[in-house]
Amino acid sequence: MTQLWALGAWDLAGMIRGGEVSCREVVEAHLRRIDEVNSRVNAVTVTLREGSLAAADAADRARARGETAGPLHGVPMTVKENIDVAGSATTMGIVPLREATAAADAPFVAELRAAGAIPIGRTNMPEFGMRWHTDNALYGATVNPWSAGHTPGASSGGEAAAVATGMSPLGIGNDGAGSLRWPAQCCGVSALKTSLGRVAQAGERSGPLPFAFQLLAVHGPIARHVRDLRLAFEHMCGRSGGDPWHAPAPLRGPSVPAPVRVRVVTGAGGTGTAPEVADALRRAAAILADAGYLVEEGEAPALTRSSEVYTQIMSNYSRAHRDRLPVEAVASPGFVRFWQLYEPVWARAAGEEAFDPMMERASIARLWSTWMSHAPLVLAPIRTRPAFPVGSDLDPGWLDDWPDTMRMVVAVNLLGLPAVAVPVGLSDALPQVVQVIGPRFREDLCLDAAEVLEAAAGTLTPIDPR
Repeated sequence: MTQLWALGAWDLAGMIRGGEVSCREVVEAHLRRIDEVNSRVNAVTVTLREGSLAAADAADRARARGETAGPLHGVPMTVKENIDVAGSATTMGIVPLREATAAADAPFVAELRAAGAIPIGRTNMPEFGMRWHTDNALYGATVNPWSAGHTPGASSGGEAAAVATGMSPLGIGNDGAGSLRWPAQCCGVSALKTSLGRVAQAGERSGPLPFAFQLLAVHGPIARHVRDLRLAFEHMCGRSGGDPWHAPAPLRGPSVPAPVRVRVVTGAGGTGTAPEVADALRRAAAILADAGYLVEEGEAPALTRSSEVYTQIMSNYSRAHRDRLPVEAVASPGFVRFWQLYEPVWARAAGEEAFDPMMERASIARLWSTWMSHAPLVLAPIRTRPAFPVGSDLDPGWLDDWPDTMRMVVAVNLLGLPAVAVPVGLSDALPQVVQVIGPRFREDLCLDAAEVLEAAAGTLTPIDPR
């Protein structure tokens, strides 16, 4: 019999509804899995053992009384440390916030709880979410379960590693510059970067947010199966929490005439695409073509300028306070070194200063809208390079081309578009993952295509740490 920790959220929810297993058994199985493997990957920072078992017992009693079960009834989930979970600290990966306990859930966490999900732990992230490798002075580094010598990605690296190793069937993170999709690429799991306005940003401890994060960052799920992404997504969008960007758009849009067109963007300009990443794109394109999608190659409009405008907005409008403590006072030596080395690279990546970056963003959005009106889906790399060896992002020479390799990622953030990261295979024992991008509020189209890819390519996880 398959171990409970190896099953996805959809399967677990079905087994609980059918009386095959209790909520407590499911939660206990995942807590045991954390006990067994977390010491090897350091993905889960805090285990919510007492509260999750109490919630599981309450869920079992409710089911015994014949009360209607929610679609996620009894399903465990883990939550990144920059998202509010009542009774747990929202640390953002920094030591001064280790006691910053939230009194209430973030709106979408509350919504997932209302659907029956049970938080069982918090997951690791780099300080402030501002590095592409998961490490901090509070909890230390997370290890990629595929290869301890390679990064698990960031900033939702703890979530990706936890889901990949079966410690959680469902993880909740966020994406301001690929922070869901990049760790999904490194750890071989699926992730949904939602549209701007889909999921409320507000939270007691984590908000209000600076303008750049309001505009560029969104919350979304990580899972091993695309259908689990869809299940979680459908129960994250209903509460505004006072977020002025929140838009209660329909979860499924109008049908698109068949065959659905897909543009394949093989590169992100500048540095080109690594052979293994290009191979993954070709494999994914062939799968979609065999399934009846009309696949054609193309180049994304204004890609370099999108990256530059993104960088300008993030640089100029990402501070919560006029004054700030020296980074040395709150961050690890590794983060301090990373930021010292990356600041000049980041400054160059901003390009020519925009007279009005929001006006230029609107112009780029119109170009993309016209481009996607012909082919509503885009198949593209996440980062144009695979997971990097640990320590590479502390090498000034290596850092130079990072912005070029992430152009497709940050263009999606700039324009508020949805994207699904989905694995399509392995190369040199590391996962290969692509992203499917769609028009704003068309997560349904992205998820549909990602399910086709998953059905043909299979899933890569859960795995034992290697």
